[in-house]
Amino acid sequence: MRLVSVGNVIIDLTISVPALPERGGDVLGHATGSTPGGSFNVMVAAARQGLPTAYGGAHGSGPFGEQVRAALAAEGIEVLQHPTVGVDTGYDIALTEEGGERTFVTVFGAEAGLTGEALAGIRLGEGDFVHVSGYGLLKRSNGAALAGWLGSLGPRLVVLVDPGPLVRDVPLAVWAVARARADWISCNLREAQRLTGAADAAAATEMLGNLGNVLVRLGPDGCLIGVDGTITHVPGFPVDAIDTNGAGDAHAGAFLAALARGAAPVTAARAANACAAIAVTRRGPATAPTIAETSALLD
Repeated sequence: MRLVSVGNVIIDLTISVPALPERGGDVLGHATGSTPGGSFNVMVAAARQGLPTAYGGAHGSGPFGEQVRAALAAEGIEVLQHPTVGVDTGYDIALTEEGGERTFVTVFGAEAGLTGEALAGIRLGEGDFVHVSGYGLLKRSNGAALAGWLGSLGPRLVVLVDPGPLVRDVPLAVWAVARARADWISCNLREAQRLTGAADAAAATEMLGNLGNVLVRLGPDGCLIGVDGTITHVPGFPVDAIDTNGAGDAHAGAFLAALARGAAPVTAARAANACAAIAVTRRGPATAPTIAETSALLD
C-alpha cells in the first residue's frame, strides 16, 4: 500500500513581506529561500506519517528539476517518471505576510506537460492511494491527460482530489470526471464556497457531500468531514501560526496516511488537524511533522 501523487511539484521561491503592496506599489521583502512545493508538500506529509509514497508527475531537466528530484530522494519518495528533456520544472513566488497568510504567482514548466502515455506506465496496486491536484486539472496543465487516466482507474484505489484555489478554471468536463472518480474531495473553505456558491461552511460541506466524501479545512477551527451524508466538525489544535504555506497539503497527506493505517475517517481527520497545526508553527512549505510528533500532540 502506498500513495502515488500525480499532482504538480514546482519550486517555491518564498518571500516574507509585512503586507501585500497596493496595485502598482512596492514593498520590501525578505527572501527566505527556494524549496519544492505544490504536491511535494502532500507527499512529504504522507511519507513522514509513515505511508510509502511515490511521485508519478512530470519533472524537468534543468536546475529546478534537479532540486525537485534531490528533495524527493531526501524524503525517501520514489520518482516514477523520467525527466522531461529540454524543459525545466516550473516555479511560484510565494509571498507570506505577517500572521502567516500567503499569496502565490505560479509559472508552469515541465510538471504541466504530463502525458497520457506517462500516466499509463504507472503501476498501481490494490488498495493504493492516489492524490490529484487541481493545478494538474487545468487546461494549461494536465487536465486532458488526467481525465482520461482517472476514468480508467479501478474501484479498489482510493482517490483524493484537492481542487485548489483555481478550481473555477478547471474545465467542466475534466472536473466532472475527477469528481465522479474521487473517493475524497479535500479543500479549504474558500475553495468549497467557490465550488458550491454556499455562504457558510456547513452548507458548502453539505453540498459537496452530496457528491461523495468530503473534507473541508477551516484553518485553526479544524475541519468539517462529510461521510455518507453525515457531517462532523473535527476541532483543530490551538497554536501560534507563523506560516500557513503548505498547511492544507500537510493536512491532506496526513489524512491519507491515517486512512492507510486503518483509522476511521473522523479519526484520520483529527490526525490531519494535528499535523497541519504543527506545520504552521514552522517557516517554509514542507514543514509537516513526523508521525511521532503528531502522535505526541494527539495524546
